[in-house]
Amino acid sequence: MTSGRRSLASYLTVKVFVVVPLLALAGAVPFAWGWGLGWVDLALAAGFFVLSGLGVTVGYHRHFTHGAFKAKRALRIVLAVFGNLAVQGPVTVWVADHRRHHAFSDKDGDPHSPWLFGSSPWALARGFWHAHMGWLFDREQTNVQRYAPDLLADRDIRTVDRFFPAWTAATLLLPGVLGGLLTWSWWGAVTGFFWAGLVRVAVLHHITWSVNSICHMIGERPFHSRDKAANFWPLALVSFGESWHNSHHADPTCARHGVLRGQIDISARLIWFFEKLGWVWNVRWPTPQRLAKLSVSAPHPTP
Repeated sequence: MTSGRRSLASYLTVKVFVVVPLLALAGAVPFAWGWGLGWVDLALAAGFFVLSGLGVTVGYHRHFTHGAFKAKRALRIVLAVFGNLAVQGPVTVWVADHRRHHAFSDKDGDPHSPWLFGSSPWALARGFWHAHMGWLFDREQTNVQRYAPDLLADRDIRTVDRFFPAWTAATLLLPGVLGGLLTWSWWGAVTGFFWAGLVRVAVLHHITWSVNSICHMIGERPFHSRDKAANFWPLALVSFGESWHNSHHADPTCARHGVLRGQIDISARLIWFFEKLGWVWNVRWPTPQRLAKLSVSAPHPTP
């Protein structure tokens, strides 16, 4: 299940990638109070947020982790690169952690369940912290040979992973370069780096982590699943549909998580668009029969 402990260098690097954007987010309010934030910064932040966020939800999660669809080689590479821009780790490591999460969801072995310490108020507070970001500070690392052998055998993905430091530098520095060019000023470069680089990464981190924490504690559970995964609608738009988490855990390989009427799922819409262009195929869309079988109104399946 695990393959030893992270090296000290790797452990410290993870801390830097987690803490530095978080400090930027904490400093965002005073920095923006009357100065330091413009429309160029907002546009750049929104653009990079969408590209890197969908790289995680459509690429890392639905394609590489769960195989919800097959994609052409060029699109696979693009999705892998865009996922790297979220600074959540290389493709293979992210996928291995997430497959392990599904294998042991809300049980011993789950790397980030909020229920590992019990159900008392103190235990849940501790569990929330662990599920949200505390698990990232563990030295233990998931065994990628066991959970992601398909990606280890993929030369394209190995190459993308090898350049993770370069993608991280690009996702932080490129907004600054664009901000400086668009405003033709050094200050535009500074604010572009701060808002569309550091703060955008921090916000995306916390949205992703909220699916691990909040969506395993609070929300509706209209479908049978083996864990406490729940649908939490307030996060649906900013998470690109990932917060329909009960639906996802009930049917992990499904390409659409927002399967009920009115459930916004931007990631699924993008996959649908790619399918129309012929860039993806064998998309695992939900069917009325499948949803009826998984519904809590149906008889619970025999263990």
